Amino acid sequence: MLALGLSMIAGAVILGTEDGAAAGNVASVAIGAPAPDFSARDTKGALVHLSDYRGRVVVLEWTNDACPFVAKHYRSGNMQALQRTYTGEGVVWLTVASSAEGEPGYVTPAEADRDTAARDAAPTAVLLDPGGTVGRLYGARATPHMFVIDKAGQLVYRGAIDDMPSTNPADVAIAHNYVKAALDETLAGRPVAVSATTAYGCSVKYAPRS
Repeated sequence: MLALGLSMIAGAVILGTEDGAAAGNVASVAIGAPAPDFSARDTKGALVHLSDYRGRVVVLEWTNDACPFVAKHYRSGNMQALQRTYTGEGVVWLTVASSAEGEPGYVTPAEADRDTAARDAAPTAVLLDPGGTVGRLYGARATPHMFVIDKAGQLVYRGAIDDMPSTNPADVAIAHNYVKAALDETLAGRPVAVSATTAYGCSVKYAPRS
């Protein structure tokens, strides 16, 4: 169980909530359902459509460079290792920033590129979603919040990156990595044994609904 003190980190932390109240009243996509198509600009200004990658496994990773839970996975090298390993196997890895302008984690295209370089990260692309359209479509509640989509375009995993909801990079080595397991099973053509968990991390800093 997370220590209560974590609720004060980075403004707000998702501790097992599934009602969406802390993340803009978002709703979840059902496991086994078609992953909703979307379009979003990457840091180069190109319009990326999820449907462009039909026939490939896709990972969606919600991020916030101001969040200590995200920092845990980058300072340890865990996120970069996953990105490199699985993009090397043909997986498409899309990092999504849904923080609204003026909120922690909001980045311009240039800032997002600097973050990627500083982290030595290796996603296929970084998508900018300051209006929160893509995040709300998928029910992204936390950073990091992870989604795996199979080659048929169905959602096969959503939730936490691992089972150690802490900000300590040392915990990565002793954690069970749900995303790694889901990707290994999906690439092998097997059902994902653990297909839904509760994401932990900082709440997604959505723009208010108009």
